[in-house]
Amino acid sequence: MKRVAAIDCGTNSIRLLISDIDSSTNIATDVIREMRIVRLGEGVDKTNAFSPRALERTFKAVDEYEQLLLKHNVEHVRFVATSATRDAQNKAMFIKGVIDRLRIVPEVIAGVEEAALSFDGATRSLRQKHLAPFLVIDLGGGSTELVIGDKDPFGAYSMDVGCVRMTERHTPGGNPTTEQELAIRTDVRNALKEAAKKVDWKTAQTVVGVAGTITTVAAHVLKLKTYDPDVLHGAIITAEQISQTAQDFISLTPAQRGALPYMHEGRIEVITAGCIVLDEVMKGIGAKTLIASERDILDGVTWSQVQ
Repeated sequence: MKRVAAIDCGTNSIRLLISDIDSSTNIATDVIREMRIVRLGEGVDKTNAFSPRALERTFKAVDEYEQLLLKHNVEHVRFVATSATRDAQNKAMFIKGVIDRLRIVPEVIAGVEEAALSFDGATRSLRQKHLAPFLVIDLGGGSTELVIGDKDPFGAYSMDVGCVRMTERHTPGGNPTTEQELAIRTDVRNALKEAAKKVDWKTAQTVVGVAGTITTVAAHVLKLKTYDPDVLHGAIITAEQISQTAQDFISLTPAQRGALPYMHEGRIEVITAGCIVLDEVMKGIGAKTLIASERDILDGVTWSQVQ
């Protein structure tokens, strides 16, 4: 048994998983799973740089995570940073801040590695129940990864169409006009043209969706009274339900979206654009259903430390 931790710092959130992994039985047991929405990528699509406020919010969360790592006697930590950090010209400030606090070097991973780690985390608990090949859709703040494979990936592509990026670029506030909605969909369609050269999604038997946008959409479809990971993990939703959810979010005011019992306050502004991205991806790949997964890149990063 080995106690390891994974930290995933994306465009919208920074998350921590501490897990006890028994490689002899291939079983991982969560110790704690935490999330803070810090919006590290705020403004990066326009400025190509982290703002001082975004760095301050993120470092505050890292300080909190340091205390949890010490409290739980973690043996090894792997810290990965994704889309926003890849794009930021001043990423050295972020990397130094993490080193100063945690005494580990955060890895700025490429989109293809991000996709592979997400694929492993998302599919590991689903392989015995569902047919391969799996297509995993990892819809983040700055990018959306598509990855297809059986036990291991054999095709992957990272598209620069995440929920934060599309919100800032086309619909600040989260209530797009018809023209703004079309602009988001056009960006996704163009990205899918490039993705199709790397990912043969027509061969997929099972489509799996990960990350907060997708699980929040699933919570809306299921009309949950609270955000419940146990109910959401493995939940099957249809393409039609995703399309309807996008229209629901467009029609609701920010206050009404915030009043939904499963809505994290950090997603109120960006969930609409994220759902439009998901809807357009489902249309583009021709998928009828999607399985929501609460397991994702965090789980992949924890397993990568014992394999």
